[in-house]
Amino acid sequence: MSLKAAIIPVTAFAQNCAIVWDDAARAATVVDPGGDVDTILQALESEGLTAEQIVLTHGHIDHAGGALELKERAGGIPVIGPHRADQMLLDHLEQQGRAYGLDGARNATPDRWLEEGEEVAIAGQEFAVLHCPGHSPGSVVFFSAALRFAIVGDVLFRGSIGRTDFPYGDHAALINAITTKLLPLGDDVRFTCGHGPGGDFGTERRTNPFLRG
Repeated sequence: MSLKAAIIPVTAFAQNCAIVWDDAARAATVVDPGGDVDTILQALESEGLTAEQIVLTHGHIDHAGGALELKERAGGIPVIGPHRADQMLLDHLEQQGRAYGLDGARNATPDRWLEEGEEVAIAGQEFAVLHCPGHSPGSVVFFSAALRFAIVGDVLFRGSIGRTDFPYGDHAALINAITTKLLPLGDDVRFTCGHGPGGDFGTERRTNPFLRG
């Protein structure tokens, strides 16, 4: 398989915007363009890639704040995801931007909302959609059984989990999503996350302090 990926840190939150592409077709999916759209476009150009779609794991400013600008500057490509339960966040991205001192964020409405059990084609590979609320009500994870690879957003981190201290956060729901939907996929599944280095589910199952006991 010729799938490749690059991580582009964006915004003051050092959010992992991911560019995923098929090396033969040179068509890329941009995951969670939270901001710094010029930097994202430069990364695409340096690899000789054409962005074909934007995929969002959830509606927080550092993940979705640049989605509408990138959509427009890349020729109107579609924005896909997250789950509709995050509409309240996407409808207030500009407000989030002001609250966190991030300029240029614009409210965004996806061209396609996602539901549990659907699939999204990313760089020619089918990724199953898993609705994993808790960090946000509409957080989704993308999983490729063929590649044994997942894009988890802020649901899970190496050695940690997503924050749930927001008014809409739900710690119990997040732990349930991780333990019933992600970990059963297999210890060998590698993941990339929204902040910091990725890892694999087996290591998190054994050592992540939020998941032990």
